[in-house]
Amino acid sequence: MNRIDIHQIFQHLHHRYPFLLIDRVLDYTKGESLVAIKNVTYNEPFFQGHFPHRPIMPGVLIIEAMAQATGILAFKTVDEPPDDNSLYYLVGVDKARFKQPVEPGDQLLIEVKLLRITRGMWKYAATTKVDNKLVASAELMCMKRDIAETADDKIAAPPKIDDKVAETTQIDETVVISSDESVREKR
Repeated sequence: MNRIDIHQIFQHLHHRYPFLLIDRVLDYTKGESLVAIKNVTYNEPFFQGHFPHRPIMPGVLIIEAMAQATGILAFKTVDEPPDDNSLYYLVGVDKARFKQPVEPGDQLLIEVKLLRITRGMWKYAATTKVDNKLVASAELMCMKRDIAETADDKIAAPPKIDDKVAETTQIDETVVISSDESVREKR
């Protein structure tokens, strides 16, 4: 069994309290799957407002917990140690379904399976169970990105009208802007 404790999770995820949503990895197989747990307690900060008289874990945080599990599996799959300059970002969610609420005292059993890697895009099937009952499922897409090293790199100034585009600028996997384009007002 390939277990990962909280100290090793810190090495694979940049998330910290209150946004670290994986407590332990019970098992994983590189390039295939990972099983993790999240212990849900009444002390979670989101329960203050969601909802004070009937605390329920927000569905988006269940999705985030599944996404964090995919990030750990991705780093383990590529067999490279995570560093401070790289992250696996959640870039898409399909077929998300929520079957029952998650409440304080529940333990999430998160299972992710790698479906494929295409042009740097990792696609996963993910499920979350409580007491062996399905509470959520989704297909998740993630992509590795490098983190900017300086604060100036992290926040780019918005373009001005008539600014020229660099020689060739790639926005994402499907959008490329050539150098003969410039920034213009929407008409």
